[in-house]
Amino acid sequence: MGAEIRVGAGWDSHEFAPGRPLWLGGLKIEHPLGLAGHSDGDVLLHAVCDALLGAIGAGDIGTHFSPNEAQWKGAASERFVRHAVQLIHRGGWRLVNLDANLILNQPKIQPLQAQLRESVAVLLGTTSDRISIKAKSPEGLNAPNTAIAQVTVLLQREGTHEA
Repeated sequence: MGAEIRVGAGWDSHEFAPGRPLWLGGLKIEHPLGLAGHSDGDVLLHAVCDALLGAIGAGDIGTHFSPNEAQWKGAASERFVRHAVQLIHRGGWRLVNLDANLILNQPKIQPLQAQLRESVAVLLGTTSDRISIKAKSPEGLNAPNTAIAQVTVLLQREGTHEA
């Protein structure tokens, strides 16, 4: 048997809110507003988690970490991604690549791009050349105070060779 591949897609959005730190890709970003959410609001890591879970048919982030549970209030989204990574590894999967779009007006992502790629790569146990993070403005979306993340992952599992 050859290699088996799976594709997963993740999407998340959060509004900006005062009095919260801004977390993107596991990095604390200097910005006057953070992202609202039950956890730390890291829109990029939430979409990463959903893409990984979706690729292996394991539901979504809310299935594993319900926003109705107090234990996840303010939780670091890195915990969610680490859980998803454990599940894909348990199933014999490895990440081939990840492609992400961050859609927001501020902060500007270009100066942070290399740091974001490296942070996500470390969380996923891979190299940054397998991670793409692009920034887009939300033109025409009527969402000036919102951050949106779209993520696609490709996973591969080697098949067993029978004699």
